[in-house]
Amino acid sequence: MQGRMFVPASIALAVLVAGCAPATPPATPDMRDADAKAIRQVEADWSQSFATKDAGKASAFYADDASLFIAGMPVVTGKANIANVWKQYMADNNFSLTFSADKVVVSKSGDMGSTQGSYAITYTDPKTRKAVSEKGKYVEIYMKQADGSWKDEADIGNADGPTTPASK
Repeated sequence: MQGRMFVPASIALAVLVAGCAPATPPATPDMRDADAKAIRQVEADWSQSFATKDAGKASAFYADDASLFIAGMPVVTGKANIANVWKQYMADNNFSLTFSADKVVVSKSGDMGSTQGSYAITYTDPKTRKAVSEKGKYVEIYMKQADGSWKDEADIGNADGPTTPASK
């Protein structure tokens, strides 16, 4: 009799345990295409902001703890410090900067993205006091913020070659 009770009790226990197993959560929708489009728009708006020569406006695209890596100078960390760097550049009458992403990648989790692209910058060479132009490539690392916006965490670029005299 004990053996006969063991089988139904075992089945009941198995059903109870199976019923307590966590349900498989619904799959999170893949938003990478929409996020990539949003990041492309951020970069387009950001590039256009440099035409205003407003360091605060251009720096608004950075996260508070972002880092800027410019050749020939130490890493600049923090939005306020980055704004000061751009303010110095923008004080130059010859300054202009444009950039455009060739590639945008968004993590599967949707909280991180990166871009790769090319830039063109013109500024006054401090040694020669003449306007020079530089073309190069860049990488940006973005993090999605709590409000769903994208902010730049790391901004790095490097020149394709030496500067050239700016065309007037």
